[in-house]
Amino acid sequence: MPKISAGILLFRRRNSAIEVLLVHPGGPFWMKKDAGAWSIPKGELDSPNPESASEAVLLELARREFAEELGPAAEGVFSDSTDFHYLGNIRQKSGKLVHAWAVEGDCDALRLQSNTFTLEWPPRSGKESVFPEVDRAEFFSLETARAKMISAQTEFLDRLAKAFAAEKSPS
Repeated sequence: MPKISAGILLFRRRNSAIEVLLVHPGGPFWMKKDAGAWSIPKGELDSPNPESASEAVLLELARREFAEELGPAAEGVFSDSTDFHYLGNIRQKSGKLVHAWAVEGDCDALRLQSNTFTLEWPPRSGKESVFPEVDRAEFFSLETARAKMISAQTEFLDRLAKAFAAEKSPS
């Protein structure tokens, strides 16, 4: 059964252009990787039957993971009246199914303070080291984000841009 994740694509408008917030995974495996390594803030659904999760459950997961991965930077980004736009889902090369919501907002990415995880590092050393789940967060133009993101997730950028173009075009 494929793993399922849910995340938030936070965007802001700057000089008639869209910028999106991406996060870079923490830990030694990702330390020197940049292009193709960044992602939307997201987390995995922990459920015995993940494929039956409702949209409401997945959105709550996405909101919680956004807060956990960004820490203080996420404070005040969402309210009960925040408008979340469902961008659908994509399947990554690993088989993981990722659901995403776009929401307009802003945050201070420099205030990032992510959750951590423990890993034996260096391998077979017997030493456990603590690493942040996310070591960086940054806003990027759509063009730059496309180069930095995990390739399958770039579809979310296309969907966001399409929604934004439809919003700007006259009826």
